[in-house]
Amino acid sequence: MTDLLTYLKERPYPGRGILLGATPGGKAVCAYFIMGRSENSRNRVFEKTDDGIRTRAWDESKMTDPSLIIYHPVRRMADGTLIVTNGDQTDTVRDFLAQGKGWLEALCSRTFEPDEPNWTPRVSGLIKPCGSHLLSILKAQGGKPDCCERFFYTYDAATPGVGHFISTYEGFGSPLPSYHGEPVTAQVPDLDAPALAQALWDALDADNRVSLYVCVDGNEVIINKHGGEDENR
Repeated sequence: MTDLLTYLKERPYPGRGILLGATPGGKAVCAYFIMGRSENSRNRVFEKTDDGIRTRAWDESKMTDPSLIIYHPVRRMADGTLIVTNGDQTDTVRDFLAQGKGWLEALCSRTFEPDEPNWTPRVSGLIKPCGSHLLSILKAQGGKPDCCERFFYTYDAATPGVGHFISTYEGFGSPLPSYHGEPVTAQVPDLDAPALAQALWDALDADNRVSLYVCVDGNEVIINKHGGEDENR
């Protein structure tokens, strides 16, 4: 298995990333982070909502374009299932599931982000309280907008101490290189939510990290570059 903390330390710009899995004790783990290069992207914080979290501008006067960067990354369903994504497809998945439709059907109605020339992938995850989880990435084939590639990964049982990680980018470039390959199988350390959040935060590049959300067995922590750690952890 990959040491995720080392993996992240070696990659200064994975973009936005999702980790789903279980602690060695079998507790469900969900983590999501955002990074940014532009002032607009870095001008964000995570904020708790009644059913998850949302992004909002840290300084409203500096927000130049809210499209693609203001959304609900995490939504919690009534049964405790968490939906986590890097865009407004969080709401697409939630709405489809509420209508009795499926995860795959929901994401087949979406495509990669329209941010030429990067065509940023849409990464999405879903994790149940038992730790079983799903991941997906929607990306432009060959970095061109003519064809959307859709990849879906199903982990129908939680393996203690094992998680799966996926992100939007592989690093810097022009255009930014999209993530490729299967999700990384990563070792999940035996940490509670605050400790895991701090370890992941410390592993992210200090210049590019923006916000981080971690949930371990229902206990949530938010760390923001602007504003520090959530006081209600």
